[in-house]
Amino acid sequence: MSTSSARRASAERASAERASADRASVNRASPRRPREPLITGAFVRLAIADLAYFTAAGVGLLAIPLYVTGPIGSDEAGAGLAFGAFAISALALRPLVGRWCDSWGRVPLMIGGGVLAAICLALTAQVDSLAMVVVLRLVLGVAEAAFFVASMAVLVDIAPESRRGEALSYNSLGLYLGIALGPPLAEILIRAVGFAGAWYAAGGLALAAAAVAATIRETRPRGARRARGAGPRPPLIHRAAIAPGLGFLASVVAMGGILAFASLHAGAVGVDAISTPILVYGAVVIVGRIGFGWLMDRLPPLRLGAVALVAIAAGLVVAATVRTPTGILLGAALLAVGVVFSTPAFFAAIFATAGPAERGAASGTASAALDLGLGLGPMLLGVVASAAGTSWAFVAAAGVAIIGAVWTVSLARSTGAAARRHAAGA
Repeated sequence: MSTSSARRASAERASAERASADRASVNRASPRRPREPLITGAFVRLAIADLAYFTAAGVGLLAIPLYVTGPIGSDEAGAGLAFGAFAISALALRPLVGRWCDSWGRVPLMIGGGVLAAICLALTAQVDSLAMVVVLRLVLGVAEAAFFVASMAVLVDIAPESRRGEALSYNSLGLYLGIALGPPLAEILIRAVGFAGAWYAAGGLALAAAAVAATIRETRPRGARRARGAGPRPPLIHRAAIAPGLGFLASVVAMGGILAFASLHAGAVGVDAISTPILVYGAVVIVGRIGFGWLMDRLPPLRLGAVALVAIAAGLVVAATVRTPTGILLGAALLAVGVVFSTPAFFAAIFATAGPAERGAASGTASAALDLGLGLGPMLLGVVASAAGTSWAFVAAAGVAIIGAVWTVSLARSTGAAARRHAAGA
């Protein structure tokens, strides 16, 4: 190589190094720059609609197992069946709802889901057999699929990409406030006005969710619109969401162990107010999501999800082995610490794989884990609880969480290796 060529190469390397240093300096300073706004009017209205809907669902969390094992006259296995029956129809409908979101819009599905849920919850007060409760829960699954898939798509549409994990964390407060407030509200209503009053109140909350959703402008990107019969149809399954969705599934199965059987376990170990473990669980999640929302976009989502699964497993083991009121409350709190990070982490990983025109499909595919976890999970755990007690159901759920943590770690490693190979090739 000539001397002049060597000098040019040296100058180019020096220039590249200065540019790299400049970029690093900008990146270090970027947290001090004004961030894109997150808390908008649409964001707040969406959160209110979610809160109303999931408070209605929270009433059902406590009411369903007590209603089935009380007035209906069934056992723990029947309670698990009724609790999770909605998953069958919701699981079948989610991919189709995701396609409808991408083809025709989000808001109409939220409104329809809220109205249908209100009808199902109110009618539950009128039935007196396990079979009819299961039928209504199946129809409720249709409503849940429509409302939740559309709601998640709206959230990703309106959230700045740089703050998506934070948006998921804050928006989920509606869900977890509902889970926290719904059970004690159900307990108060059942004692004051009976099961019928609790079911009617839940129906009214779902109807309120539909009314608030009607005030949100359609958020589907204009470029995602498809004329009838023109162009390819949006996909039913977003394949890239499946791998991280399996980790999310493990977290939801484990979480379902507490939600489905905490009230029964609390009564068995001497807790006076049997809704207290779910209230503690919801309160810890709410405080954690508010306090650590800023952290969600600053850590690798899959690794954060794996750590969260380990915390969930630890909480379940404590609840199973320390059979005292303190044990179930401590276990619920420790599990909740894991849930603080699990849902935002896995959803951030999932939606990172989807473009604007695929968000409905990604939401439908990812949220199918909720149906499998909160539906089929309690059914299977209900069989374990009926045969060996709720403590062993918690142990089984902890095993699922550990398997999910191992899978998520392996997925994070393979994803990181692929990213490094891509960077090296570039």
